[in-house]
Amino acid sequence: MLPYYKSDGNDFVLYRGDCRDIVTNLDGHFDMIFADPPYFLSNGGMSVHSGRAVCVNKGNWDKSNGHAEDSAFNYDWLRICREKLSDAGTIWVCGTFHNIFSVASALTELDYRILNAITWQKTSPPPNLSCRFFTHSTEVVLWARKSKRVPHCFNYGLMRKIAGNRQMTDVWRMPAIAPWEKTCGRHPTQKPLALVVRAILACTNKGARILDPFMGSGTTGIAANLVGRLFVGIDSERSYLDMAVRRRLELERVRSEWSKKIADLRILDE
Repeated sequence: MLPYYKSDGNDFVLYRGDCRDIVTNLDGHFDMIFADPPYFLSNGGMSVHSGRAVCVNKGNWDKSNGHAEDSAFNYDWLRICREKLSDAGTIWVCGTFHNIFSVASALTELDYRILNAITWQKTSPPPNLSCRFFTHSTEVVLWARKSKRVPHCFNYGLMRKIAGNRQMTDVWRMPAIAPWEKTCGRHPTQKPLALVVRAILACTNKGARILDPFMGSGTTGIAANLVGRLFVGIDSERSYLDMAVRRRLELERVRSEWSKKIADLRILDE
């Protein structure tokens, strides 16, 4: 199985295709999986971007096929990923109410142990257009370990330091992606580097192998390489893979600058 792209140091490897086909054929196991799967939102709704009403349709990959098929999809990819997770490994899965309950159900059925439901509170959420419900300002990131019996890695002291010498809570208040994160293009569901960096720092050590089965523009890989981890990413869309390659090449030029822009990394350097 040939990769779509591989960095010179083999720390950033990309594959194109359906993750359910590719993950099974990957060598070895992973210490962490960070997944931002389809939210099943692309069904004609509207949102606000830069003060304008825009359609939320992102592509066929994000369309709902109904509750039964959507749930079967989540169960399938989580089952396959579990087989490639190390015994002490953990998985992080992003979502909103549109998909996260299905994900949580699949995790439970597959015998993962859910550790936390992290709430990402956005500092500047877009307003809702209908004014008929509360403004959506959060997303959820479920954190689970593979085994109920094998202890997982958690860098408690590191997280406590980042939290100002207090226990870090499960509510993370962070802005959405900044302009400097979009210089190579913008993915419609791109996550901020700060969010993924914190997750990686929380549960892995340097040299760990990290997998993202829905990598989009490669944010997980950029975050992983920023903090000395190895990355394997998968996506079905060629344009997103190409964007990820451009971002990885850009990282070679701006690594130090980007590290200074992420609050958690600045704190660790103090």
